[in-house]
Amino acid sequence: MSTAISMASMSTYAILGCGSVGHAVAEELVDQGKDVLIIDKDEGRVEALRDQDLDARTGDIADEEVADLMDDRDVILILSSDIGANRAAVENIRERDGDQFIVVRASDPVTADELQKLGVDVVVNPSAVIADSALRALETGELEYKAEQLAEVIDDTSGKMAILAHRSPDPDSIASAVALKAIAQSRDVDADIIYEGEIGHQENRAFVNLFGIDLLARDDVSLEDYDTIALVDYAKASEPVVDRPVDIFIDHYEPEIDYDATFVDVRPNVSSTSTILTKYIQEFDINLSDEVATALLYGIRAETLDFKRDTTPADLTAAAYLYPFADHDTLEQVESPSMSPETLDVLAEAIRNRDVRGSHLVSNAGFIRDRDALSQAAQHLLNLEGITTTAVFAIADENIYLTARSKDIRMNIGNVLQDAFGGIGEVVGHSTDASVEIPLGIFTGLEGGGSNRDTLLDLTEEAVRSKLFQAMGVEGSGSESGNGS
Repeated sequence: MSTAISMASMSTYAILGCGSVGHAVAEELVDQGKDVLIIDKDEGRVEALRDQDLDARTGDIADEEVADLMDDRDVILILSSDIGANRAAVENIRERDGDQFIVVRASDPVTADELQKLGVDVVVNPSAVIADSALRALETGELEYKAEQLAEVIDDTSGKMAILAHRSPDPDSIASAVALKAIAQSRDVDADIIYEGEIGHQENRAFVNLFGIDLLARDDVSLEDYDTIALVDYAKASEPVVDRPVDIFIDHYEPEIDYDATFVDVRPNVSSTSTILTKYIQEFDINLSDEVATALLYGIRAETLDFKRDTTPADLTAAAYLYPFADHDTLEQVESPSMSPETLDVLAEAIRNRDVRGSHLVSNAGFIRDRDALSQAAQHLLNLEGITTTAVFAIADENIYLTARSKDIRMNIGNVLQDAFGGIGEVVGHSTDASVEIPLGIFTGLEGGGSNRDTLLDLTEEAVRSKLFQAMGVEGSGSESGNGS
């Protein structure tokens, strides 16, 4: 029987040791209509409890006679400040082989461990509870203060706000921008979401299209037309993205560039910028539309690999808040887009050319037009039996593009790519998901990519594979190969 089911059926309670903590618990339980028996050795305290119509009796909770009174109690809360008496009470009760649910008070982590070993169900350390409560109050106060600062910057906007998502934005960046736009609109400020590069990955394009998210290309606008500039999820940019002051900067990574923004909220202790924006949505008490809720939920899920990568309690509570408002049918469509013919061709080529060494797979997909297909191929190959790490590379636009995935908790694939190609290419990503873009001439010595496609493939093939396997710590020949080179 689960604890939740057991607790739901419990109706009789006992509180052993009724100081200020026990008294507060007793009053709450009685208000809920619970049958509560109180045992305390202080006669004056017991008399005062009786004057409040509470069922209180005098007794030393360390005595075995008190344990006899617990036979008909479902839940026992041992809350005395005398930890030795608490320990004796637990021992006496458990010696009777009862199945009562026991909550006991401890004074520090050491005594908490000792009490846990005696068979209690929950150990409460008041100092830890107070510290946790204080930290939650601090977090609430800080959020309220930051929200006031953010509101002030938004309200000072006399024209329009430009919200810049990072280059070739991912779901977290897009969702964060959508949420900030919703906050601005709730304060009667118009905002545009602006991006550079391209919307890659079929899921990202489906995300934008299904929700009708309006994105403006950076080349099609002039930032001089905007009164306020906001950067969301932009910390990984390695060079300044605007040549004017930034008003708002929000990210879950420390920025590599000091933007000296008017308002800054950087929280490395959460795993997505969407989590941060969700907290602001809550603080501003905005009427949350299903489009914004679904976008933020998707942003959190995508950034944490559906809560399997570096997920924090803040990410989970944000997702829990968004879940009832989200459009789950649309979310399923976003997460399961149809595979394009070219993606299918790239996957087939990657399967054919795979080189497997142990649980690591590296493959060359040849020449491609859709670079997004590489990430999908790497993800699909990760589903092969026995494979924990995949890397798929290909040639396009005079560059080598490589995408890697890993579910091996011992490996940080971002560090692997940095070790292998950090000196010659631009690496971005996480411990489980990373990519690198390498100028083709680095390996070939040819400008413009050369004219012989087969020669290009031959020149890059072994160099990329050997560097990758070496960085992965894998030596020797492949244990499995496709039919390609």
